Amino acid sequence: MRRDLTDLRSAGRVSRRGALAGLLTVTAAACTDGSGAGAGGAPAAEEGFPLELTNCQAQLRLDAPPERVVLLESAPVTTLAGLGVLDRVVARAGSFPPEYYDDDLAARIEAIPALSEDLDASGHLQISQEVVIAQRPDLVFGLPDGVTREGLRSADAEALIQEIYCGTAEERASFEALHALVEKYGRIFARTTEADDLTTALSDRVSAVTAAAAELTVSTAAVLYPSVGDGPLYTYGTGSMATAQLDALGIENVFADTPDRVFEVTAESLLARDPDVLIVLYQGEGDGSAVTAQVLEDQQLSGMRAARTQTLLPLLFNFVEPASPLVVDGLEQIHGWLAEQDGTR
Repeated sequence: MRRDLTDLRSAGRVSRRGALAGLLTVTAAACTDGSGAGAGGAPAAEEGFPLELTNCQAQLRLDAPPERVVLLESAPVTTLAGLGVLDRVVARAGSFPPEYYDDDLAARIEAIPALSEDLDASGHLQISQEVVIAQRPDLVFGLPDGVTREGLRSADAEALIQEIYCGTAEERASFEALHALVEKYGRIFARTTEADDLTTALSDRVSAVTAAAAELTVSTAAVLYPSVGDGPLYTYGTGSMATAQLDALGIENVFADTPDRVFEVTAESLLARDPDVLIVLYQGEGDGSAVTAQVLEDQQLSGMRAARTQTLLPLLFNFVEPASPLVVDGLEQIHGWLAEQDGTR
């Protein structure tokens, strides 16, 4: 489940930096003539390229910073905007709720041609590989069913998947995962200075929330993703950014003893852990009230403390997963909501 909240809006939106990093280097020991060409008239190589990197046990090679990007998921948007390279996105597919963005960024996303908005019941994108390849991308973010690395490479495109979905994490999630992602994107797009600035701004915001959270009275929480209808319930463990957020708030994730990022959970297990707060994730349109109502109406969960006190926060999925600047927005939203709840007790 790879894409596993609210009217509250983060006051600290990530600033976008548009400074160009266009530093060109000479190839071998030759000097350029000022025209961007090296010895023999060949184009000079971009510093740091060709770039080889590992992504979900696959080896990627980029000969130059990508110029034609296709988004098959929404999570990378705020990182690309923060690095000043969102204008390189030529197409998008999936759900891009405007609640994730400020008005300017939402308008920029809306202006990007949409290839498909077809999601299945689990929130997975439905799109054909041929539609993606027709955009002539050199880099594709996301790899939904039906799209393969091999198929994209046959059209000279690489695919980049969120590391948290690779299933290889062995350590407790932390905001270091976000820092590593920003640094990687900075290298991919030759925007290392912008990446450093973005990481510093995000780290400062996390530190500010952690300091303010010392006054919270909540001790435990769980993060839930309910399926549509009578489907299973999913929750998030050690490998999830949900755990990193709760750690920053000084709150125990009652399922942090499970190493998995996300896993199916029974109502009995939720009742046994009995968290003070339940954060309920959702995707698509609306304010999330439908998903919290779904949980409250579940007779099996009615005895849970969070259900009895109706201490449930609906949160759009990308405010928690995967690592992106939106996770810092989500952290601020969770803290603001919890502080408000403390004030009403």
